[in-house]
This record gives sequence, C-alpha cells and structure tokens, in this order.
Amino acid sequence: MTAHVYLLDTNILLAALLAPERLPKQVATDLADPNNTVYFSSASIWEVAIKRSLNRANFDFNPEDIHQLALDTGFTELPVLGGCCYALVDFPWHHRDPFDRLLISQALSLPAYLLTTDGVLSQYSDLVVHLTLK
Repeated sequence: MTAHVYLLDTNILLAALLAPERLPKQVATDLADPNNTVYFSSASIWEVAIKRSLNRANFDFNPEDIHQLALDTGFTELPVLGGCCYALVDFPWHHRDPFDRLLISQALSLPAYLLTTDGVLSQYSDLVVHLTLK
C-alpha cells in the first residue's frame, strides 16, 4: 500500500476533528490510516484565532482547543517557514485569501495533497483535492 501525505485546509481540519462523519468515507479512512502523514498548518490555527476574535455567532472554536485536538488526533503541525512562501510570488491571483494561498504553497513545498472544499484552489495544482462535505 502506498502511503500518502495530506495537508488539511482549515475547514477540512475542523471537520476531521469535530465532525468526521461529514467527510467522504474514503477521506476519513485515509486520514485515520497510520501509514499516511496528515499535516495541519500553523496558519490554520492562526486563521481560527482570527475568526474567533471576530465573535461570529457561527464560529465558536477556540484555537487552543483545535490545536491540541489536532495534535491528540495524531496530525502533524506544519510550521510556516519562509522558504515555503517563495512560490507565492509566481502564483496567479485565482484566489485572494492569504491563508489559502499559503496552504497551497506549503502543499507544493512538501509535496502533499491539499484537501479543501474550495474548488477555486484546484486551479493552482493537481495536488489540490476538492472535497464536498456532507
């Protein structure tokens, strides 16, 4: 069996941790497979913190809780390193969200499959896997 490397977009990270039944069955299986490496970016924790600070009624996740749960689940934290940002200079502007652009750059630098629900991101690379949550 071939091992795979995955990087989770923030929305997929939240689903994987808090509502795994929303993931496609094969994705949930792949994320639980100890032969695969599953990364979450420290940028996703930053994004959760920013969204939490906006006090939106539909976003009550604490960054500390999400971070610890991701580690407890066995996911590996991927720090934001300067070198992974270099490719951003040449990215077309299909998407303007800085977090998503950074995650694509991180996925390319690993390389890893970036799992996301944002279909626009697929324009950047074949490593971007567009998912639909249940």
